[in-house]
Amino acid sequence: MLSTLNLTGLEETFDRCIAFWHTNSDSFEVPVVSCNPLALELAWRNYLLWHEEDKARRTDVDDSAIATVKRAIDKLNQQRNDQIEKLDEAILAEVSKTAPEPSTELINSETPGSIVDRISIMSLKVYHMDEDSRRDDIDSAHKERSLHRLAVLKLQRYDLYQALVQLLDDYKTGKKIMKLYKQFKMYNDPSLNPELYRTQK
Repeated sequence: MLSTLNLTGLEETFDRCIAFWHTNSDSFEVPVVSCNPLALELAWRNYLLWHEEDKARRTDVDDSAIATVKRAIDKLNQQRNDQIEKLDEAILAEVSKTAPEPSTELINSETPGSIVDRISIMSLKVYHMDEDSRRDDIDSAHKERSLHRLAVLKLQRYDLYQALVQLLDDYKTGKKIMKLYKQFKMYNDPSLNPELYRTQK
């Protein structure tokens, strides 16, 4: 199932992409990488979102600059959620081709797309914690702490990937049924966010 969906080796793929994007920040296309394009786009949105959120925490710039960054974060977060839903739709379409008629109503509390999203975020944490451990301005205690956290992050990411493998297998064998869950984010919709629609009256 993973190979059919092109999600095999997701951790290594995300690591390569994130390393590439940090040295080629204007280029989404990563050479010689085979991955589900929707998953790759999701990882890219999280990469952009991560760095916008870093900017939002600056205290040495004018508040108007932070407001601009906050709006960019809202936009990227909406794109990220849209991408999770698109990935889930694609996975459901693939699962439906081969999955037997389910004899259960058992579902999972988290969708495959959400797990891929978490793996991509965890991959960003792995990259930046590794980067932190290599700094030349830290003492040995700081370095040891960062290396310990890096090992924990890698283990947590491995567990997430194994959970994805198991979930997709459960869908394939009919042990669980897959449903699509819409996020219905309200904050970017001028017809649903009261702070937006009240100002339009």
